[in-house]
Amino acid sequence: MESYDLIIIGTGPAGLTAGIYAGRYLLKTLIIGKLPGGMISEAHKVCNFPSYESITGVELTKKIIEQVKDLEIEIKQEEVTEINGSNSNFIIKTNKQEYQAKKIILAIGRKKQKLNVKGESEFLGKGVSYCATCDAGFFKNKVVSVVGGSNAALTAALLLSEYAKKVYIIYRKGNFFRAEPAWIKQVEENKKIKLIFNSKIIEIYGTDSVKGVKLDTKKDLKVDGVFVEIGSIPDEKLSKQLELKTEKGYIKINKKQETNIKGVFTAGDITNNPLKQVITACGEGAIAANSAYNELKLQES
Repeated sequence: MESYDLIIIGTGPAGLTAGIYAGRYLLKTLIIGKLPGGMISEAHKVCNFPSYESITGVELTKKIIEQVKDLEIEIKQEEVTEINGSNSNFIIKTNKQEYQAKKIILAIGRKKQKLNVKGESEFLGKGVSYCATCDAGFFKNKVVSVVGGSNAALTAALLLSEYAKKVYIIYRKGNFFRAEPAWIKQVEENKKIKLIFNSKIIEIYGTDSVKGVKLDTKKDLKVDGVFVEIGSIPDEKLSKQLELKTEKGYIKINKKQETNIKGVFTAGDITNNPLKQVITACGEGAIAANSAYNELKLQES
């Protein structure tokens, strides 16, 4: 079993930035994660990250990963299934092998919420999608719907409008109160996008693929695709294993990104910090790596 000073769990902006800082501190570091870039890799456009007026999530992920690798930090695409041990002796089990670490940074982010309606699981990959960036190209000249009213939903609709002939945005509220005004303006000015407020999908139907959706307003929409963007929830599996203190599923931290368990730090969307953005995730990752480094140095002295 290979041992590390620091193991970072999560390959999103928080985890990768923590890796950059750990590399500059010359810590023996491993980053483990399932999806390179995390959820940001699915973003159609990132317009509020310093140094880029606009960049795709995939491009931003690629640049950060290149910087991590330049520091000779190892990244492994594995799923962490279990964590045992205590400060300076954590055992991390993945779906492939086991590792030992003196310190851990959890940067596991969130997972997308599902509609939990009839037909959703049945038509997954057959018209139902949770990633417009991944699947928009399959819907050229077709009619699609996006469910949600956040920035993610609006940017998904804008991307889909570049391929589809019509895009419905279905939102349960009467207006977009969570999305940024800049995205709302673009959506409202896009002639391919039609807004349907105060409505919920209660069923997705079809034969071999999606053919339409039924709304709680008794309206029936003929669509070829349903893109679900109704927000995300914290992934609590590892925090529960470690018995970390949480707030509505989000890990409680102090200003040093420390948790209630010695040697365990956390950063990014999984924390109870209020603003969930790439820039804040990167900042938290930097702080977490610095705190882990300082703790290791203190133990050595």
